[in-house]
Amino acid sequence: MSVQWCSRKRDYSAEQRQYGRTGLQTTDHPLKKATVQDITPSKRLGWTNSLSRDLQPLGDAFDGGDPLTALSQPDPLGATDPLSQAVLHMSLSKDKGVRDELLSPTGGRDDYDDFESWSDRRLMILSKFTTSEKLSIATSFLPGSGGQSVSRSISNQPSVSEKVKNRLEQLDVFDEGSVKEMLNLTQQEYMNKIEDLNEALVESWDADQRVKSLKIVIQCAKMLSDVNVIKFYPSKFVLITDILDTFCTLVYGRLREKSAQTLPGMKTPQKLPVKFSPSQVPESAKETCRNWFYKIASIRELIPRLYVEASLLKCYSFLTSEEFGPALRRLVAMVCGIGDPLVATFARAYLCRVGNDIAPELRDHLTNAITDFTRCYKQVSSEHVKQVLSDQNVDMSSYIVLYTPALDWILSVVSFRATDATLNELLNIFKSQTNCALLLNSIIQSINPDFICKRALNMLELINTCDDEVFPKHFLHQAIGRKLVRGDLPESERLPALNIAWKVIMRLREPSDYIQCAEVWMEFAVKYFTHKEINRLLADVVKHMTPDRAFEDHYYQLQSILSKILEYQHSFSEIFSMDKFMPFLDMFQKDSVKVDAFKSIVDAFKRHQLEPTDDPVVLNALMYLCKTLHDSVNALSADDEQRLLGSLICSFVRKISFGQDFEQQLSFYVESRAAFTNLDPVMIELVNCVNQLTIKTVSVVNGQHTRKTAAFVRACIAYSFITIPSIEGVFEKLKLYLISGQIALQNQALSQADAFFKAAISQILEVPRMMVIDHKMRNTEPYIVDYLNGFFSTLLVVPDSPDQGVLYLIRGVLNVIESYPWDDTSDSKFLLYMNVLCLMSSSSQDSYLYHIDQIESNDTLYGTDPKYINEINTICQTLLGRIIEHLKYLGKLDAFKRQSALALHVFNKIVTHGDLGGGELMVVASNIWNLAQKHGVSDTRLGVRTLDYVKGRAADGTVPRELVQNMALQTRT
Repeated sequence: MSVQWCSRKRDYSAEQRQYGRTGLQTTDHPLKKATVQDITPSKRLGWTNSLSRDLQPLGDAFDGGDPLTALSQPDPLGATDPLSQAVLHMSLSKDKGVRDELLSPTGGRDDYDDFESWSDRRLMILSKFTTSEKLSIATSFLPGSGGQSVSRSISNQPSVSEKVKNRLEQLDVFDEGSVKEMLNLTQQEYMNKIEDLNEALVESWDADQRVKSLKIVIQCAKMLSDVNVIKFYPSKFVLITDILDTFCTLVYGRLREKSAQTLPGMKTPQKLPVKFSPSQVPESAKETCRNWFYKIASIRELIPRLYVEASLLKCYSFLTSEEFGPALRRLVAMVCGIGDPLVATFARAYLCRVGNDIAPELRDHLTNAITDFTRCYKQVSSEHVKQVLSDQNVDMSSYIVLYTPALDWILSVVSFRATDATLNELLNIFKSQTNCALLLNSIIQSINPDFICKRALNMLELINTCDDEVFPKHFLHQAIGRKLVRGDLPESERLPALNIAWKVIMRLREPSDYIQCAEVWMEFAVKYFTHKEINRLLADVVKHMTPDRAFEDHYYQLQSILSKILEYQHSFSEIFSMDKFMPFLDMFQKDSVKVDAFKSIVDAFKRHQLEPTDDPVVLNALMYLCKTLHDSVNALSADDEQRLLGSLICSFVRKISFGQDFEQQLSFYVESRAAFTNLDPVMIELVNCVNQLTIKTVSVVNGQHTRKTAAFVRACIAYSFITIPSIEGVFEKLKLYLISGQIALQNQALSQADAFFKAAISQILEVPRMMVIDHKMRNTEPYIVDYLNGFFSTLLVVPDSPDQGVLYLIRGVLNVIESYPWDDTSDSKFLLYMNVLCLMSSSSQDSYLYHIDQIESNDTLYGTDPKYINEINTICQTLLGRIIEHLKYLGKLDAFKRQSALALHVFNKIVTHGDLGGGELMVVASNIWNLAQKHGVSDTRLGVRTLDYVKGRAADGTVPRELVQNMALQTRT
């Protein structure tokens, strides 16, 4: 069907004057919180109420700020919500009527917020002290172990001797063969068995089998005398003391329940308050408490008796408030009866932990524990210990390290918020009692950094004069190094401290000992010194770690040193000027480790290099690092890894700037293109950078190119034209072709702009119908339509080439649209035809709506030439005929809704861009309107707005009134 088309003549300037709107300056932000002040007069009602109401329903939640930011703020109630705390307390305490008050590592004191709790330390111990050896456990209370409860019969009025005898029978009598030993357990199996014992303890308690519960605890405590797998002992200590803590919670909760009394005037028994005095405890509860301690005193073996009594020390609060100190001192003295020094040290640690929970103000037992340890330290070198270590193939250094969790805890309790006098007393104990490096290490670990920094040189000399051959001295240097990094050492003592420590470190022969110390003190150096001192230390690290390729076993420490350098040193000119920095990086020879190290450097450059740089040292070094990262990409590399590497390299490219030396800048981009060919994001970034360089050139010359600048921008445009085809992403290529073509137009490079546009047109046919976009398989038609609509707006100002036909680029686009395999269920093809109609109508105007400076578009080249206008009308007639045929085809398919929607769009295009005064086009428009309304499925709101628009145009005389008279809205039936 052929329809005569004629475009409507438009005066854009007049339309701008008629329909344009002038903006008004505003002082109000649209997201600003608005309030209204309501004031009720007091004369009439006798009261005044001033209320500020939020006009926004979410105003209180957002507090007047940015709603998106406000949503990310923490809950104002948080952990301080009393209702939440009450619910949490009820959920913890309601289980079986027990757990009135749970034990906490700090006794629930608010002043211990900055104290490292036992719960934090226990996790560290469990993760650090592991074993692959087989373990054993002896018990009668696990499933299948045959344990039975022991019944007892007591006369109504037993004598004291009968009571004692009865208690001993309860604790000692087991059925023959009831205690069984489980052998060859893995570490995880052993931990599971301990957890089963914990559950068995709670189940027995809930079943009112108190004696059985006590037996479980005794058997667990006896396990702490077993050092058959000595490397696992610290973790075993943590697991067993967890059971002891559970037992204490159960007993303490039971005593609180028995202490409940019905006070005068009350119907229900009242429990004791959290803080109570012994005078508030009834005699029956006190008798029960004494009975527990009598049973514990009847335990024959020292270690279980000591641990079980220590676990229940908190229960002394039901009897007296003055027993904690004597009991703790007595138990600490009892530890001296334990023959194994490791077992004794951990027992002292448990006593200190319990004492810190129940009576943190008591200090005598802490001093006694440290003094006893120093006196017994010589047992570490006893023949018994040497035999145990020989049987288990454990060296003395590894054995000594097992003491550190217990000793560190003891000294952390002693030194927490201690005065300088107390800390000096600790050092005096070390000096006077024994030359114990293990004790000195724990003292350094526990003392606050400020105390260490005030005596740094003296402490270093003390370390150097320590002659303890058992404890490795390099541990001491690591400990004090960490403290000096955390503290603020006086500037005058920094270099002497580094010299004293490094003289010792550099003499360490074992690479593992050396690199552990170097890792700590390197952080000290990068924090306080310049790149010159850092370079010297790096040289020493390279010297020690290169022989026998020792670095291969210590990549973690080397990466830590690198991260510390990047954390404190942000001048990359100084970093790469160190002649030992690149040799240091050469030690990262394992591919995965090298990539991780280089990523950290480039990422630090991205974050800390705020200004662009052209430093050749930095440029060459980072080019090498980025090239290595690029070369690590292969077919097996994950997409996320490729995106990360691409982002890092792109950040490097953006940070390099040669200022006004544009030619050098282009040379850098050429070199980068050769180095990073496998990463699409980098290639896209390079094209964008070169395009920006072209724009900068135009800006510098104010659009008036000289012969030199014209040649340069053509070289830049050629760079983009050569680079874009190497990009794999089809839509990325399309966007870059369009942008680069627009930039070529701006630089008066018409032939190169034509080449970009031709390449873009041919590339459209390579777009698949379905492809992965944003990690989902999507139909590409909406993206193609969106791209071509933007392309049309550019084609309006592109002048025709004298070597080609009239409107040859538009004809090329139409051929592509016709050839592309569109989905039969969509109307994308004909929506594009309608937009081409709009483009053709704009192309036929005497003067276009917009132009590019110094580019003569077709309105200047052709003007109102009849042949040119005839070409435009011919194309429009063909397109309109295709659209009308498609509307008829939709009617045959009974696709009335699609037909109505498309017809309404066609009508709007004709009315807006067609000249309806000729008669034939108006008839076609009227028929298409009736077709849209024919089946009553059209968009009513759009139809009403369209009718109002046409009526307005008819009033202006730009649309015939006959068209309005023939337009009717059909109602849905």
